[in-house]
Amino acid sequence: MPVMRKGPFLRAAAVLLVALLLAAGGCGSKASVTKPQNTKESQSAGETKAGKEKVTLYFGDKEAMYLIPEEREVARGGKPIEQVIVEELIKGPRNPELSRTIPPQARLRSIRVENGVAYVDFSKEIQTRHWGGSAGEAMTIYSVVNSLAGVSGIEKVQFLVEGKKQESLVGHADTTEPIAPNWDKVKK
Repeated sequence: MPVMRKGPFLRAAAVLLVALLLAAGGCGSKASVTKPQNTKESQSAGETKAGKEKVTLYFGDKEAMYLIPEEREVARGGKPIEQVIVEELIKGPRNPELSRTIPPQARLRSIRVENGVAYVDFSKEIQTRHWGGSAGEAMTIYSVVNSLAGVSGIEKVQFLVEGKKQESLVGHADTTEPIAPNWDKVKK
């Protein structure tokens, strides 16, 4: 399968996607989850025959010093894989030795990918129900960023809360610009 260049193709795909969504009556929905059709394939090499896909999620260790990978098989159910990844992060780790990184009350409002950036829009509970601290905030940010960086076409993550950029999630880290993964936070 030939590899397509991102530039003009992405813009054309995004325009077509918006036109299709508008035609389908998606204008009035409160939250939307969209992904431009710019990735090589929306299914990754980890997709299994049973319709499940292997993903790597990053959760905190008990000291909030490192992220620990947790592999999981997930059913996409027709959803974009980046939506499934964030929803799984909100559910929390299965391994009792790991710590959740996102408050369970937080809700994913929407997620879209444009030009290598995943725009992840959370409900206000990502801030109002967060346990705080600079280490806790870093775990939240890099849990999301590093987990999404495993998806083809995602290089950075822009955090949004209730549709708007925030100076920070809980007062310590700058979230006004897209954030790249930090692999030094992952325990080796």
